[in-house]
Amino acid sequence: MELRDNFHRVIDYLRISITDRCNLRCIYCMPASGVRPLEHKEILTYEEVLRVVRVAATLGVRKIRLTGGEPLTRKNLTYLVASLKKIAGIEDMSLTTNGILLEKYARELADAGLDRVNVSLDSLRPDRFREMTRGGEISAVLRGIEAAEKAGLMPIKINMVPIRGLNGDEIEEFARMTLDTAYHVRFIEFMPIGAKDFWSDKRYISTNETKALVEKIGPLSPVRLRRNGPARYFRFDSAPGVIGFISALTHHFCGDCNRLRITADGKLRPCLFSETEIDLKPALRGSSSEEEIERLLRLSMEVKPEGHTINRSEGIRGEEHASGGSFPRALKPMSRIGG
Repeated sequence: MELRDNFHRVIDYLRISITDRCNLRCIYCMPASGVRPLEHKEILTYEEVLRVVRVAATLGVRKIRLTGGEPLTRKNLTYLVASLKKIAGIEDMSLTTNGILLEKYARELADAGLDRVNVSLDSLRPDRFREMTRGGEISAVLRGIEAAEKAGLMPIKINMVPIRGLNGDEIEEFARMTLDTAYHVRFIEFMPIGAKDFWSDKRYISTNETKALVEKIGPLSPVRLRRNGPARYFRFDSAPGVIGFISALTHHFCGDCNRLRITADGKLRPCLFSETEIDLKPALRGSSSEEEIERLLRLSMEVKPEGHTINRSEGIRGEEHASGGSFPRALKPMSRIGG
């Protein structure tokens, strides 16, 4: 049995936010103040998460990614990881983190069954990192990455969002990491999701511009990896690591989308860029059967769009992009959706 949407895409990947809380407050993700965290009772319990995944697994979901907020701030995470990994059909378990607490938890997460981690890291310079995260210490993140590597949580993926006037001058520095390590360094286009007072068209750096800067180091050769996803991968000659480009705005990857999202407060979200949500909590906290949860999962297939319409209708010179759309004001903060 499988989940298939109206555009014949097979959905086998579920991204689950387990908290909207974070121990950093990155300037492009959250405003300095004013965002009320969800009350504990609003957030799905681990038992509720497990119930949804058990049903989803019977429908063909094979990959789970835990996100936040910062998922490592939630207590007893290893219990959830171990329980998810025991569900029949779940083959791949990963987690997205800012890395601050990774040194503490990497080994026990690996022992619980976690396969790999993605680390969000937008600067390699201590002062700038501290400024961008409003107080974070990059030394803790780097120790966390090292601990994850020792624990076997590989491949480690480093996610960097280039932003003009902020960290765009570090693109080449990040790319050079792949010359000496087996990391997957991925450049993600700055998207209009996050702090409403920070998003700006002028801060946006396209994938084409990023790739041109990376190629100053040397020629890139395409790499085909087993796992499908939104990134297009390349490698410098003889480099152990790879470089990925995720072009959410200029080169849509919607045609290959294989995922659903569940927000921390139990909203099933068929598309990152759509405000359409299906509330799972009434079914989970009422007397609903597993068949009702299955019905809601299938309903999400009926409303999953063919693709988003967020793009640059003006201002991209010489770039391919979808027509008919434009950048809107920032949507719901990513901390509320799940990274």
